[in-house]
Amino acid sequence: MDKCCGHSPSPEDMREQVRAGYAAIARNGAGCCGGETPANNALAEAIGYGLDDLEALPEGANMGLSCGNPVALASLSPGEVVVDLGSGAGFDVFIAGARVGAAGRAIGVDMTPEMIAKARRNVAVYRERSGLDNVAFRLGEIEHLPLADNSVDVIISNCVINLSPDKPQVWRDMARVLKPGGRVAVSDLALLQPLPAVIAEMAEALVGCIAGAVLVEDTERMALAAGLIDVTLEKNPGFLDAMAGTNDPLYARILAALPPRAKPGDFITSLGIRARKPLRD
Repeated sequence: MDKCCGHSPSPEDMREQVRAGYAAIARNGAGCCGGETPANNALAEAIGYGLDDLEALPEGANMGLSCGNPVALASLSPGEVVVDLGSGAGFDVFIAGARVGAAGRAIGVDMTPEMIAKARRNVAVYRERSGLDNVAFRLGEIEHLPLADNSVDVIISNCVINLSPDKPQVWRDMARVLKPGGRVAVSDLALLQPLPAVIAEMAEALVGCIAGAVLVEDTERMALAAGLIDVTLEKNPGFLDAMAGTNDPLYARILAALPPRAKPGDFITSLGIRARKPLRD
């Protein structure tokens, strides 16, 4: 990450860096795995998405930006209201919309206008293929969700929370918008140990979800501090195995920067996070 005059970037500088990176991805149609749809689908299958779900998606919704399957973690039911934090081109929103059905609602929130525009262009295809009119996309930051208090049954997110410069606030706002008894099902990247400084300072690694990741135990601590309960964390090293087969240039640069004989899996894991808001404060 660039530094000026010995000072680290401000949270807003970091946010703008991420916004610019994902705006470029939206414009170029290229995700962390090069933008090739077959490669993106292969990665998605490797981390738990079903082929039927992938084939039903509008073209370009899967941009290869996933590190897990939060929809599967969420076990969605018909009629639920589900919100995806950092929804990108709508990948998980469209899958979730099919799960919650006509009586439910799937809402995507993203801070990048280019991603919101791309997702909204995909809505017509989703409606035609699914017969459902139950998805929406809102421009906003995940630290300050454009949603009412106690209005959401389920929050999902896929490899996004680690990009936030204020992760405790993300967890607090998740707790705010959840209904009592509502639940969280998040896939994210987390650290098993601190990253080498050379990797933590790579701007590309930030946009690729890695430099912004925190330790597994810090993730649990933030969820509990926000007032959530029943927090469970499931490590999934298979994500890194899947990345190794994508020829992703970011992955290759990280591999080259690691200490001798070290592997990315020694430092980084995909993490499935489940939590729940209490029925009463």
